Amino acid sequence: MVHLSTVPTIALALGAVLGLGLWLVAASMPRLGRARLVDRVAPYLTDISPEARAMRARSDADPGSVLGLLVLPVARRLRATLSGVLGGNEAIARRLRQAGSGATVERFRGEQLAWAGVAFTIGAALAVLAPSFATMPTVVRVAVPAFAAIAGVVLRDWLLQRSARRRLARISAELPTMLEFLTLSLTAGEGMLDALRRVARAGSGELPTEFARVVAAVGTGIALSDALADLRDGLDHPALTRALDQVLGALDRGAPLAAVLRAQAGDARAEAKRTIIELAGRKEIAMLVPLIFLILPVTIAFALFPGYLVLQAGF
Repeated sequence: MVHLSTVPTIALALGAVLGLGLWLVAASMPRLGRARLVDRVAPYLTDISPEARAMRARSDADPGSVLGLLVLPVARRLRATLSGVLGGNEAIARRLRQAGSGATVERFRGEQLAWAGVAFTIGAALAVLAPSFATMPTVVRVAVPAFAAIAGVVLRDWLLQRSARRRLARISAELPTMLEFLTLSLTAGEGMLDALRRVARAGSGELPTEFARVVAAVGTGIALSDALADLRDGLDHPALTRALDQVLGALDRGAPLAAVLRAQAGDARAEAKRTIIELAGRKEIAMLVPLIFLILPVTIAFALFPGYLVLQAGF
């Protein structure tokens, strides 16, 4: 049974949202035609002309500023509350750095809040309008939007984690080649900074991009060891961390960098081989699932079905 009393309320809310949206669109559209002479001269006369100051201080019928004053403080408070409840701002900052994103933690929290708001709206619309939810208890219908909002927050965090893992996997694949390239450049007589610059200029991928950032940081006056330490701490990649620790130690002690990087390149390739072998072992176990639950039952069915038909025909 559909309750018709909710229809006017929903129509009123949708009409208000539509009217507000049309108002914002109309207010943000640029004016057609040339500006008047008085409008062009008024900004230069505000210091000596009261009429110009009054003209410049005149506010248009634009709800955007009012919405900004009302919504932005609430959004900041909700974002701070979300950060306090979920915690882990340092972990979020590290994941953003690993994913190669230029967003800040505050912006990511705002995105999570936006995802939660969209999911809450969708869940509320389903709970109110979907016929399958009409027969459910009120507690379930009230809980659906809340669970949808939580799911939106978790989904945005999961997407960030997946992006960080994929980028770290690409860095793992590029690391042996980049270390060998650096070794060749150092063996040819170049310094560490020149080798990094050559790799950043000639290579394409995640590590050359990171080395380009190191070169740019050194160009702004930061020491090479500090820039490499920032790269190590920001990415928090185990193999890259070991390699950069050895490089920083060699720079501090004056040890030959070519031999250090050659050994690190060999270790990186050995670790890549071990990772491939472990992945193949896990995939081998996963391949047993379709073999046991799909191929084997079909084979048994093909073997037993003719005999079953013969028995049915005989009796």
